[in-house]
This record gives sequence, C-alpha cells and structure tokens, in this order.
Amino acid sequence: MKLRALGEDKLLARLLPMLHRRGGVVAGAGDDCAVVAAPKLGALQLLKTDCIVEGIHFTSASSPGSVGWKALARPLSDFAAMSGMPQFALVTLIVPAARTVDWIRKIYRGLEKAAREFDVAIVGGETSSIKGPAVISVSVTGFVEKGRWVGRGGGKANDELFVTGQLGGSLRGRHLKFRPRIEESRWLTKNFRVHAMMDLSDGLGADLPRLARASGVGFEVDQMALPLNRGCTAEQAISDGEDYELLFAISPKDSGSLPARWRKKFPKVPLTRIGRLNPQSAIRNPKLPPGYVHFKQR
Repeated sequence: MKLRALGEDKLLARLLPMLHRRGGVVAGAGDDCAVVAAPKLGALQLLKTDCIVEGIHFTSASSPGSVGWKALARPLSDFAAMSGMPQFALVTLIVPAARTVDWIRKIYRGLEKAAREFDVAIVGGETSSIKGPAVISVSVTGFVEKGRWVGRGGGKANDELFVTGQLGGSLRGRHLKFRPRIEESRWLTKNFRVHAMMDLSDGLGADLPRLARASGVGFEVDQMALPLNRGCTAEQAISDGEDYELLFAISPKDSGSLPARWRKKFPKVPLTRIGRLNPQSAIRNPKLPPGYVHFKQR
C-alpha cells in the first residue's frame, strides 16, 4: 500500500500503538505537543518538533526571512494549542550545497525574529546537505502549569466551538506571516475552563474532526458564521489550511461572558462561535471539505 492511499491520520494510527511508553508520560504522540513530567513542581514539560519543506510549505520564491519565521512559528502555534510557554529551540537545517550563504543568513534572521518575539532561546541544532528541496526542522521545549494544559480530548457534548481570527486564503501570503496565539491561549486558560483546544494547521475540515474524535463526541458547524478572510468562501475557510488560529471547546455556562471580555482584551483579534459538540450518537457529523491531508495532496 502506498502512503497516498492511506493518508497521515491512518498512517499514525498504525504507527503510534507501536511506540514504547514509560512513566512520566502524561500525553504522548497524537496531540499538538507531547506532555511529560517536569522537575518543576506544579508544571508539566511540553515537547514539540515540526518541519517545513520547500515545495510544500514554502516556494523557492518565498522570502527567506518569512520562511525562517514560519519554521519556528509553527511549533509555537502548537504550544498555543496547549496553553504552553515555549522556552528553548533546536534547529536542523537540511539544504542543497548550492544554496547561498546569504539565503541561510536571512533564514536565521527570521528564526531569531520569532524567537525574540516569543522569548525563545535557540540553543543548538544540526545541519546537513541534501540533493532535493530544503528542509527546516525545529524542536521546541517549554512548560505548562498542571491546571492549565489543554489537549484535544477533553471536549464534552454541548460545548460551544469558537475560533480566533479569520480563516481561508492562507496561500496569499498569510501562511508565512501568521502570529502564534500564545498570548490569547494563556489568557483563555487563566480566565475560563477550556475543555479542548488545537491550532488550525491543516484546515477546519481536517482539524475539527480530529478534535471531535479525540473527545469522543460529534460536532455541528454553522458555515454561515465562519469568519472569512477577504475574498474567501466558506469552503476555502474549511479546506485551505495553514490558518494557525485556535479552535477550542468551552461549556455554554462559561461562554456567556467570553465574547465581551475577549473584545476588551483583544480588540484586533476576532473571536467567533462556529458551532458545538454533540453526543456522538445524537447527530451525524456534517461532511466537510477535507482540508490538507499529508501524503494525499499532489
């Protein structure tokens, strides 16, 4: 069987049960970050690695500074999904030998810009040559308080679903310029009981079903309510991917005061109720455009 016939989620479903587990693992592979025991009392350690590939996540014409920003911002967005605080990063750079030193220098300017913005120290990594396209892999470690970490699997029936920002049209340049919602997620978990959360990297059509599956519930979406970027359709908002906004589930009891308090705290960042979670057997999940599915895209 070829990978294109399987897709990312089904491939991981075959691989992850094979992995060895040991004491200290709170949440292993399968969520936005791994969560493990930390030496610091009252905290958990978060671990995340991510990569961007030339021809998939950026093109040869993309600004190298923006490529560097994106390379670090992607794993930082996963920290936001779990209300974590990133601290240290390792960068592995795999590039053709013919690539110019100036291009590499600009990549690192972008990496360092993101690192400074979010108080992350780049402490090492690796370099290697390749005959194919350039690859930048970034691993990040940090922490989250035990009472504030949020995964995908805590959603409950009747929870309301919210998304930050606007969706769709990422390939017009937003996929290189997005800002990880760390500040927003930290504020959310400080002030509200968020049951489940993830970042929208592969598109609402791929990521919302993942959250619902992990939580053991169904879902419904009001497509008319989706917050669209200018010139985008609801289908693009669902399927384009690389929005890097937060999708989260919260109890109706706690959501009443959320919109007004959010507007006061983050007046420039929209927050939109887009649907809710349902008992798994109560309603059939709507069929959504699938979003980005690794190995199945051509």
